Amino acid sequence: MLQPEPRNPFAAGAPRPSRILRPGVLSLPKDVERYRVPGGGAIVVALFEGDRISAVDLEGGQVCEFVAADTKGVIDTGILGETRGAPAQGTRRTLAGDTESAHQLRRGLERRGIDLAGADAVVLFGETSRAGAIAGFTAERDGFLIACVPAAQMAVDAHDTATAVRVEITRKTIASAPHAELPEPLADPMQDIRISKATSSAYVVKAGEFVQVIDVDGRQCTDFQCFDARKLDKGLQKPLDATTTRTLVAQGYPTPGMFSKGFDEDMTPLVELVRDTCGRHDAFALACTARFYDDLGYPGHANCTDNFNYALAPHGVEARMGWMALNFFYNTNIDEHNVLYLDEPWSRPGDYVLMRALTDVVCVSSSCTDDIDAANGWNPTDIHVRTYSGAETFSRAVAFRMTPDAEPELTKETAFHGSFSEHTRNFTEYRGYWLPTHFNNDGAIEEYWACRERAAVMDLSPLRKFEVTGPDAEKLMQYTLTRNIRKLSVGQVVYSAMCYEHGGMVDDGTLFRLGPENFRWVGGDEYGGVWLREQAEKLGLQAWVRSSTDQLHNIALQGPKSRDILKEIIWTPPAQPSIEELEWFRFSIGRIEKFEGAPVIVSRTGYTGELGYEIWCHPKDARTVFDAVWAAGEPHGISPLGLDALDMLRIEAGLIFFNYEFDDQTDPFEAGIGFSVALKTKEDDFIGREALVRRKEHPQKKLVGLEIDSEEAVGQGDCVHIGRAQIGVVTSGTRSPILKKNITLARLDIAHADEGTEVEVGKLDGHQKRLPARVVGFPHYDPKKTRVRV
Repeated sequence: MLQPEPRNPFAAGAPRPSRILRPGVLSLPKDVERYRVPGGGAIVVALFEGDRISAVDLEGGQVCEFVAADTKGVIDTGILGETRGAPAQGTRRTLAGDTESAHQLRRGLERRGIDLAGADAVVLFGETSRAGAIAGFTAERDGFLIACVPAAQMAVDAHDTATAVRVEITRKTIASAPHAELPEPLADPMQDIRISKATSSAYVVKAGEFVQVIDVDGRQCTDFQCFDARKLDKGLQKPLDATTTRTLVAQGYPTPGMFSKGFDEDMTPLVELVRDTCGRHDAFALACTARFYDDLGYPGHANCTDNFNYALAPHGVEARMGWMALNFFYNTNIDEHNVLYLDEPWSRPGDYVLMRALTDVVCVSSSCTDDIDAANGWNPTDIHVRTYSGAETFSRAVAFRMTPDAEPELTKETAFHGSFSEHTRNFTEYRGYWLPTHFNNDGAIEEYWACRERAAVMDLSPLRKFEVTGPDAEKLMQYTLTRNIRKLSVGQVVYSAMCYEHGGMVDDGTLFRLGPENFRWVGGDEYGGVWLREQAEKLGLQAWVRSSTDQLHNIALQGPKSRDILKEIIWTPPAQPSIEELEWFRFSIGRIEKFEGAPVIVSRTGYTGELGYEIWCHPKDARTVFDAVWAAGEPHGISPLGLDALDMLRIEAGLIFFNYEFDDQTDPFEAGIGFSVALKTKEDDFIGREALVRRKEHPQKKLVGLEIDSEEAVGQGDCVHIGRAQIGVVTSGTRSPILKKNITLARLDIAHADEGTEVEVGKLDGHQKRLPARVVGFPHYDPKKTRVRV
């Protein structure tokens, strides 16, 4: 019998569902779990019979080891369908490390009774594997998988870096993964508290102990409140006060780092944030109240305030009509019309905040009840709380995601962090690393003058480095950069833009040529490597693009005395130029002090407008390199230099910065680096060439310098006017110590960008207050680059 065709519900005009694209974990099917194993890292995860496991070599050329164990902890490669393996040397070496992640993984193995002594591994991929190569298995019985990406030490002039592997597990049945959504505990938990949706729980934490609040399924808010237990014992009910906290940290809510504490109304610090993998919370609104739902037509709706009252009653806390709180994962902001608005949380499954109790505290956490708007993604779910002993040690960190669908990576300390932290505690998160903003005894202005007059050393390790190798490496770089790479000799460096097809910039950076088929791209953004890899794959080129950021850390030594300092400590072989011989945008491969010293690359490059060098080394040699530079620099008056002083230096020198002077809407001509686009001297096609030809012929905007006829500070985003009309915007501004005036970089309409044009910078609303200014030569300092060329 013929069966009728299934009816299309949309054919009759039925409503179609909203189309929403969600990159990342939230877009995965419910039976799929995804894990990122970083270079030099490992994970352990439960397997169940019938589960499908796949490993993806994300960047190519990366060895990976799979070790399987049964439910009793006995090593058994047969779980993966393999009869034999090779010694798991890389896994054992990784787990023997002294890193926080290695400690955490060892504890995870101990909890499962797994001993890797004598273990064999299934070895995946290798030096010749392509980016995106896949290996797959099916679990033949229940057990555990340890996936490891071993990391060897990369030489500064080599390319054998260690990169990430992605592991995906497709569960045979969704129920086969109990609590698979919870991340591995950071240590052995003292308390494991599940807060079911639309409920609250109270718990006690002693001074020094840690509290981890986890968003189980993502897009779920949780209100947090706490009391000084000693004050409660005295009948003083003084909870964490959001207004006091915002005032003292001078932020919308506390964050890991310098401004991390939550206070009560007496300004007593109660907790401090140690980690945050989400990055968007609220400390303005109350926890939801009965009145909130009553006024919206939902009388009797469950609410977090009533849930708090119920949970806190056993601790003698009086009920309130509304509770202020730190509303973790609650996504709010205040718009230009002074309206406090909300949207779906940014949090993904497993995102968390980690706090440390600064005194004995009584805490309460909710799983928010709101199901009538986007506060919880329209679907309230669970929250999970873990507490840990105060004897544990956890790094301070926020999460950095390379792309929207990437796994979070916690803020790291650079290899030079220990050296710089001896001079300051003022660090800020920058592109996934902690960098110093200024130093205790000098301050930004003194650091600035040290660079202009003597020498200064700064940490630039967060710069993203990518090893580009293979027979088609030159073709790839020639096609993706605006410079003519075919003219670049081994030992030379070139500054270039990288553009999209429409002419907007992906990034700017420097390209080192280490050999005929060996390049190193150094840029500001992780996506540059992704972009290069995508182009190589699209064109079918035999070229590998592999991240080496964690294998190469670097300091910059800048200032007129920098050559005198380095020539005392850098040994170079006869085939390499000495420091005295090294020319601008060239590099030399050498060692610290002698033939047996720590290997380094020294490039004559910088970001200050002064004679300067960058010194690149493996992280294990960072202390040796810094100590040598510092010791040789002390007789010359060397100073450490932080981000605050660096900003002054680079603005004076007209050096551009991502998301300030350029972004994907800005072409190199509008960003002030038109010299990096080789339209006349480069015959080969490159990405964006056609658009750049058109944009150059019909310019709309131009980056210029402004001198401000006022002592009032001017900064990014300030509007630039002629009369009532806005004709541009300030991209960066500073008080120039050497020019003794306020200066800015600004992007103006081409009709008003001529030198000498009188303009006004708008403050307040742009019209109530104006600062006179005029267009001047660009850059402001040493426009002919005589100091960097000396």
